[in-house]
Amino acid sequence: MRRIAISPKKIKIFVISLLSFLVIGSILLFIFRNVLLDQVIEKAVIKMQRDYQCNLVIKEAQFEGLDHIYMKAISLKPMQGDTIVTIGELKTGFNFWKILTGTLQVTDLSINRGYIQWVKTAEGSNFDAFLKSKKEAGGTKKATDYADFVNRLTTRFLNLIPTQMQVEGFALKVNDKGHQTQLDFTQLTLNNNQLESQIKVAENNKTQWWRLAGFADPRNRKTDLLFKNLHHDTVQLPFIQHQFHLKTAFKSARFQLKNLGMEQGEFHANGMASIHKLIINHPKIASKDVAIQQAQVDFHWILGERQIQLDSNSQITLGKLKCRPYLLYAQEKGKTIALQLKIPKTKAQDFITALPKGLFSHFEGMQASGNFSYQLDFKFNEQQPNDLVFESKLQPENLKITHYGAADLRKINSGFIYRAIENGIAQRPIIVGPENLMYTPLSAISPYLQKCVLTSEDPSFMHHSGFISEAFKQSIAKNIRTKKFARGASTISMQLVKNVFLTREKTLSRKLEEILLVYILEKQRIATKERMLEVYFNIIEWGPNVYGIGEAAQYYFQKKPEALTFKESLYLATIIPKPKGFMYRFDSDRKEKKFALQQQNFLTQLMLRRKWITPEDTLGYSQPLQLTGEALSRLKTKVADTIQSEPLLDEFIEF
Repeated sequence: MRRIAISPKKIKIFVISLLSFLVIGSILLFIFRNVLLDQVIEKAVIKMQRDYQCNLVIKEAQFEGLDHIYMKAISLKPMQGDTIVTIGELKTGFNFWKILTGTLQVTDLSINRGYIQWVKTAEGSNFDAFLKSKKEAGGTKKATDYADFVNRLTTRFLNLIPTQMQVEGFALKVNDKGHQTQLDFTQLTLNNNQLESQIKVAENNKTQWWRLAGFADPRNRKTDLLFKNLHHDTVQLPFIQHQFHLKTAFKSARFQLKNLGMEQGEFHANGMASIHKLIINHPKIASKDVAIQQAQVDFHWILGERQIQLDSNSQITLGKLKCRPYLLYAQEKGKTIALQLKIPKTKAQDFITALPKGLFSHFEGMQASGNFSYQLDFKFNEQQPNDLVFESKLQPENLKITHYGAADLRKINSGFIYRAIENGIAQRPIIVGPENLMYTPLSAISPYLQKCVLTSEDPSFMHHSGFISEAFKQSIAKNIRTKKFARGASTISMQLVKNVFLTREKTLSRKLEEILLVYILEKQRIATKERMLEVYFNIIEWGPNVYGIGEAAQYYFQKKPEALTFKESLYLATIIPKPKGFMYRFDSDRKEKKFALQQQNFLTQLMLRRKWITPEDTLGYSQPLQLTGEALSRLKTKVADTIQSEPLLDEFIEF
């Protein structure tokens, strides 16, 4: 192959020509820069009117030099709505050579007076035109590459953050149907990678002063910022309580970003976030304030083409408690969600001390000795729901409770007073012991009833340690499939702890405490299974203001618990999930409805299959159930015919 020689003279001519072109282009650009700026602004004005029905006004705009623009009296207002942006004066600089490559990189920014505001009324908000998504222009939508998308987004965002900044008298305003919140940046400067700010926060009649300061280097993608109240008080986040009923307050928060960018086709984000003296309150979390003294997350996020994960090298620290989380969301072969949590060998007392105050009220004051380690593995794929993975393993090492807190589990072994809680109100006291004439020892309860209740509520109660992993797996799978809480997985142990030591409030706090207390009750062998079952039968609700099997047998059948037939036992077992609604299980002829009979047939077949009963035990089963007690007078015969009830066979699980 013949090589083409290029003479030095031709190279020199090319270089001179290129430099001449750049020089002439720069001169022309400098001469006509303001004409070009006017054209850009004119196009922006037209676009805002055409696409967003907004009026953009810039009364004065001009270049200062070749890489700085000065603008005055800027406003953006919807044709039908409140002003979105207004700025008194703005001066910004940009990297001229980056512009030539098609990249806008802001070098400095100065803003004097103005605001951005979001106004919401009953008719909508002033941002509605910008929030409407544009429809795809036909064809199949290409799957998003998570790593590439986030990298492009962060690159553009960080290029718009100047390395030198001065902001005075600028505000962010929110007006949500009359609820007003305003953040005034009385001072915000970024100079030599040092950020300093003072922010006045006003929400209705309450005022705070915030300070955000620290190291910020947008070009190298690193930062270390401290956020706190300027007057050494707590920071209370505005608007969140109004919008989400979530109260938040903290002493200080720190955010550190060490690495951000692409590595071998993946997007990585490494850093740390910590918070000091955090207080949160929400009715779905706990009934009172939840306080966390110190929490820190060392994170390492990795985004691939079709997945997002929190790497297992990440760490969560609460006091002396350390754990390693792993999260995964993938869209490769259907949606996959995975979670892992590992707690290495830890002192039991360090764990109890680290528990957030208010979230575990019944553990406050508890003391323990020994150590433990823990590992949770969860994985779910929407295309293979039956292959769900749920494994929870706790390894104790000489673990022992030496002093109980508010929930003294030992009281279950002797007589005590039980008061059910309904809607936060304590019901009448019930003595759980021989002093109560209605109290029934386990030996005096019909074996039929014991078998029916165990079959419907917790078939493996006498053998498990408080939890049924398979039930949890099936419950989680169904809840994910239906996208709602359609099925629980409570064992008798969990129901007992909830009734005796906790409340019926549906909060995260109550559920977490329930799980931990059940583990202690079962693993520490505080009570025998027989004693737990006996207490359970004597405290659970069987109808309106009917507690315990002694009262229930009288209320429905005018019998003692030991005399209950198989048919009567089946009925009592099936009303436990909704005891106050027993009257709706009957039609106008006072006969059980079809769905009630289906439940009982299902339980009967299940018990026969397990050989818990024999065919002889079902003699007389086909005869209609006869209520003879006070319950008979409470049947809603007219209302019952109009109420449609469905069988709950899915709640009875065979393990």
